[in-house]
Amino acid sequence: MHSIILKLQAEVEARKAPRLELNAAARTALTGVALFLCAFLLGVRAADGRVAVPFASGFAASAPEGVIELQQVEIDRLKRIHEKSARFGIPADLAERIEDIALSEGIEPEVAFGLVRAESEFNRRAVSPVGAVGLTQLMPSTARYFKAGVNRNDLFDRDTNLRIGFRYLATLVKKYDGNLQLALLAYNRGPERVDGLLRQGADPNNGYVEMVLGKDRK
Repeated sequence: MHSIILKLQAEVEARKAPRLELNAAARTALTGVALFLCAFLLGVRAADGRVAVPFASGFAASAPEGVIELQQVEIDRLKRIHEKSARFGIPADLAERIEDIALSEGIEPEVAFGLVRAESEFNRRAVSPVGAVGLTQLMPSTARYFKAGVNRNDLFDRDTNLRIGFRYLATLVKKYDGNLQLALLAYNRGPERVDGLLRQGADPNNGYVEMVLGKDRK
């Protein structure tokens, strides 16, 4: 199974943007994965009697089923990242951050990818005519509700923009009692506009939900 992980990691790395500079958190995470894999491989070899590694033998003797489950989780994650990178024609590092940040903010990755595609076509430098910025097209005034002191230039940062945008959507989902369609419309049109239309008995849908989710998930 470890060979599958290594192959998928190589494929994901090959799809990443050239000369990617990882921040400290990303380097730490990758180092942790590498150490985990090394420890596992050494443990397997020690268990087979091919090499004597004291700490690895203890590691291998712990919970093999748990190790296999963790490996499968990582395989599934790498497969999703590779698939999204290929489907949307984007670098794998961007697909990876959309996936991971969406999950950390409680947003389904499929929704997150649809949102970023609809808002910016995955263009980190996108700016709308009204001044919305970045991958998730945030207005600086809205972003400051979720991160004090953030400015317009900050919103061109990939991770900052994704995290605030997905957090904003998660807040809207909660506001509308789990109704994702209304939350998306409020993200696009503004909560005040959507609430006003609902009070009038009007349908606030303007086609944005279909842009994000596709017609099958409408």
